Parts: sequence; C-alpha cells; structure tokens
Amino acid sequence: MTVKRPHSHEVTDGPGRAPARAMLRATGFCDADFERPQVGIASAGNDLTPCNIILHSLADSVAAGVRSAGGVPMQFSTVAISDGIAMGHEGMRASLPSRDLIADSVECAMTAERLDAMVTIAGCDKSLPAMLMAAARLNVASVFLYGGTSQPGRYQDRDVTIQDVFEAVGAQAAGRIAPDELDALERSACPGAGSCAGMYTANTVAAEAEALGMALPGSASPPAGSDDRIRLARASGEAALNLLSQGICARDILTRPAFENAITTVMALGGSTNAVLHLLAIAHEAGVHLEIEDFDRISRRVPHIGDLRPGGRFVMSDLDRVGGVPVVLNILLEAGLLHGETLTVSGATLAENLAAFPRQADGVVVRPIDRALRTDGGLAILYGSLAPQGAVMKLAGIDATRFVGIARVFDNEPAAMSYVTSGQLQPGDAIVVRYEGPRGGPGMPEMLAVTAAVKGSGHGHDVALLTDGRFSGATTGISIGHICPEAAVGGPLALVENGDPIIIDLSARVVDLKVEGGELELRRQRWRAPSLPSGNGFLAKYARLVGAASQGAIVGS
Repeated sequence: MTVKRPHSHEVTDGPGRAPARAMLRATGFCDADFERPQVGIASAGNDLTPCNIILHSLADSVAAGVRSAGGVPMQFSTVAISDGIAMGHEGMRASLPSRDLIADSVECAMTAERLDAMVTIAGCDKSLPAMLMAAARLNVASVFLYGGTSQPGRYQDRDVTIQDVFEAVGAQAAGRIAPDELDALERSACPGAGSCAGMYTANTVAAEAEALGMALPGSASPPAGSDDRIRLARASGEAALNLLSQGICARDILTRPAFENAITTVMALGGSTNAVLHLLAIAHEAGVHLEIEDFDRISRRVPHIGDLRPGGRFVMSDLDRVGGVPVVLNILLEAGLLHGETLTVSGATLAENLAAFPRQADGVVVRPIDRALRTDGGLAILYGSLAPQGAVMKLAGIDATRFVGIARVFDNEPAAMSYVTSGQLQPGDAIVVRYEGPRGGPGMPEMLAVTAAVKGSGHGHDVALLTDGRFSGATTGISIGHICPEAAVGGPLALVENGDPIIIDLSARVVDLKVEGGELELRRQRWRAPSLPSGNGFLAKYARLVGAASQGAIVGS
C-alpha cells in the first residue's frame, strides 16, 4: 500500500528542514519515520468527567493501529468540559462555546505541525461535534472515534442514569421524595467511565457520526472500556492510513446525502435537540448547504423506532446488545429512507458496510417500522409569532398535540429554577426563559436543571418551557428551545409579559404568542437591548461573533 505524505514532507524533507527533524528526533523519530505519513491523534481526554477519563488509553490503541499500518502517530490533546457538571450554574455558559474552541485547537495543531491525516477521539457532548467540525474544516483523511457510553446504574431494581438524578432534585424540592432517596440515587446513577447512558447528546452525535460515515460501522454503541472499543480504536488508526492511501478526505464523505442520513438516524432514534445545532455547524464547515427546515422535512417522513431514554425506556448499551446503530440503519435503508451509496471511512459505502450487520429489529429496544413509537421522527421544527425563524422541540415521549398556557416570564435560568422549586408552579404555566441564547447568554446554556425539576415536581405533562437557550439531550416534556430570533437581538421572546397566552400546536408545528400587533409594537418601543459582556474573555468574544441558533450558532460566519 502506497501511503501519501501530503503535508508532513513540508517539515521533514530537504536540508532546510534539519531543525524540524532535530526536534522530531527528540520525540523518538528514527530515520525511517521521516518517510512515513504522520497521523494526528486528537484526544479530548482528561480527568474532569467520566466521559473523558479513558480517552487517553484509547489514543494509545489508535496509535498502535497507525503504527501497524505504516504511519507515525502524533498524539495531542484539546480542552473539554463536562456538561453534566456544568449544568445549572454559570459554568454552563462555557459549554457550547467549547465546541468552537475544540475545533479551533485541533485545526491549529494539525495546521502548524503539517500532519497528513487525523483520528479524533471524544466523549462528552460538545467535543464530539467539535471533532467532526475540525475534520470538515481541515479536509484531510479523518476518522472519528467515540469514547463510548457508560452503563446505567441500578437503584431500587431499575436502571437509572444522570437524568434520574436531575429529576429527583425537583422531586425532592416538591416533597415527593426524601433527601436520603436523592442521596442514594446520586450514589447509584453513574457507575463508571463513559458518556451519559441514554440517547442524550453524546450518544446522539456518536450515532450521527456513524450515519455520516465518519466513524467505523458499529462504533457508536459499544460501552466505554469494552474489548470492542479497544478493537475499534486500533482499527480507526489503520483506517486513517487506508483513507490516506486512497486519497479520501473528510469532505468526500461529508456530502449532502450523508447529512440527510444523519438527520434520518437522529429522528429514528429520538435523539437530542442539540443534533440540530451540531449538524448545521458541521455542514457549514464541510461547505454543504443545510437548513433548519431540512430537519422537519425529514422528521415528517421518518418514524421514531428507538425506544430510548429520555423519552423511552432503554439506554445505549441496550441498543448495542440488539445490534447497535447498524440495525437501525439497516431498517431505514430497507425502507428506502437512507442513501446507501454514501462513502464511509471504511473505504466502502454505507450499504456495503451494513451488509455485515443484523437487519431485523428486536421489537423491543428497536421497533420495526410497522410498529413504530411514532409515525414521524423524534424532533420537530416549530414556527409562529413567537419563533418566526424557527424553534426546536423533542417529540419523543410526548403524547399531547396541543398546549395552551399562560406566560410566566424570567430573564435568566436561575430565576426560573427558583420559581419551579418554590412550589408556585401551576398546571398551564408556560415558563419563558429568555436572554439565554447564543449571544444573550452568552453561550446558549442548557436548561436540564429546570426541565428536570418541572418533571420531578409532577408537572411534566401540564407545564411548558420555552427558551432561546438549549436543552440537554436528557430533557423531556413540553420543552421548546432555540427560539429565533433570540431575545437579546429583539426577537419576539423579548416582548412577552406575564399573563400572555401562548399556544403550542405540534400537529401544525406552530408556537404562537397571542398578543395583538399594536400592543407588541408599544412593548417594542419600550424595549432596550441588554448589554453584552465586555473585555477579552472567550465568552465576550463569543457573544460578539456567534450567529443564530437556527443556523447552528456558527462563530464568525
């Protein structure tokens, strides 16, 4: 196999590169290594979160695969934070901006060191899409490797996840469970390494990556620390060299049909609302035209067949047990809902890869199409007088088709959380949390603490929450996020007042503020834009540069 060196020759060849070779010798290079392609292994490994604690060891296995295939592995790290630990306080403002910091840092290292190919490894919510954004931007031979899901915990003879702990906080505040029950659940929910166990954001993006073709087939679902994941790590290193030899780069894989495959997979699995933000951002980096309307168009024709948390009963390791993401892809392919001709990092097409995997649903974790949980997909895009540029809602686990409520307005998440946990919550409340968008937050924080507290208090089906911020993949209930334009730029959300009627019609995909136009115009004349952060901190820079959520919260576009 002839393997190319499209970039590394710039630092290894000729007398003028003697200083660079001298430094590389200090890292362990031998003479033969200067003739081999150099493969960057970008890991988001750290000790901050269970999602990331095993990524460094996976990087070592990737390196072994690179070396065995004739390349030189070059490992480096990026920042990564824990969304779960950052949730519900000021730290959550750093979550979405970290996606762009990670993508930038990978681009920086790969560009400066002139590495020929890349394997990226990630475990927590924003590091996964960040690695895919970096691959699309750099357009080198690239393979993505997921660190793997955690196993669920056990409490009172049932599987539990971090979602249960967040909901128990609301239940305890409402007096529905005792403090010692919350303590026991806290001690049980996260039994070891890996990303949060349900079809939350990390597992959603891992499934996306496999459907996009950027990860090896069958790589999304094996649990963290399993033998399968070690095998896949080595194989990912080998695959990067194979792509390099064939001249296949990231944008050869990241085509418009590939993105439609990823959206289809998210809809079938009932995945995270964050999938909308991230796929739009990855497509932007790949130069692929994708719009928020594409998600709703695909959702209307793709059934929801994965009975997975937070809207369902099972977790990612259960999906792995019954065949993983490939069994879902096979069902969708046979129904004519996927583009089987798309290229993947294996060097084969999606359809060719899937021929080696099971084709039948188990009927419990994954339903056949004729027994789908819903005839449409797990997410919807809503429009209306409150969201003229769109908003996102998860339909998975929602039975209601219409909600009529009265606005309870809060200008930040802590104020809304205080209201929910104070015992004042009433059926029919439409909790509006504004100035939490990409610019207004800044950082578009997730609202899992609030939505979980609503559910835990017993109001998961009779209270709605509407925000220009985001939701965690673990959010359930009548929760509408990404409302655009956001309040900080004068969107209609900024004009809502306590007592205003709000109507949500899921069948029509509408979210309306029922206030006369003349009254809204008077409110607009009184409205003043909030101050944005000043200074040189990364959140201040982010607020100045970030775009709308309806376009993926892209920075600098």
